[in-house]
Amino acid sequence: MSEPKILIDCRDAALGYEGRPIWEHLSFRVRRGDYLCIVGDNGSGKSTLLKSLLGLLRPLSGEIHLDDSVRRGAIGYLPQQTRAQKDFPATVSEVVLSGFLSARGWKFFYTPAQKSQALQHMGKLGILELKDRCYRELSGGQQQRVLLARALCAAGDLLVLDEPVTGLDPAAADDLYRTLRYLNRTEGMAVVMVTHDIRSALRDATAILHAGRNQWFLGTPREYLASPYG
Repeated sequence: MSEPKILIDCRDAALGYEGRPIWEHLSFRVRRGDYLCIVGDNGSGKSTLLKSLLGLLRPLSGEIHLDDSVRRGAIGYLPQQTRAQKDFPATVSEVVLSGFLSARGWKFFYTPAQKSQALQHMGKLGILELKDRCYRELSGGQQQRVLLARALCAAGDLLVLDEPVTGLDPAAADDLYRTLRYLNRTEGMAVVMVTHDIRSALRDATAILHAGRNQWFLGTPREYLASPYG
């Protein structure tokens, strides 16, 4: 049986700003179906790593190689929400369809196939009945599901999430985690998630990357618990 496709190959990378590294000699791979949780204290470099994976920040040295399937913008990204985003005056359908903007190019309209796919993702996430509602009228949990459906429209095999349960009540957070487990285990999507929720990371992740100033640790949840960071 062949190995799952490598989506991200980080090779001896130094990451940081203005020649000052926050990460050094960082090496890891993300394959299709992996679930990588990035944990660590505030200011430890988690956001720097995400920006580098998304191509917004070039490595100071080394290399981050993306597979062709995700190199052309086909990464489903779910950032932390700002208050302005929460009050965005658009329908749920409009928000979800906007995930296709990079794929749409110079075309003015979304294609029938894109509209059908958006409906499928809304149905998969249990928000199809909300498609004509105004996004800013939804609860926090509903808004996160809308943004996840949007990310799925952009995604190939990879979802990247930045603290996706921030501001959600426990029931809504558990609901979102269940959805991510389904996408990862049933549909084989790779998940890379920055989180402060160690409990969920230990439960769901296939690997945990601990961020620290000029030091890092990568291992399975069991190895993480046995490490000085666990």
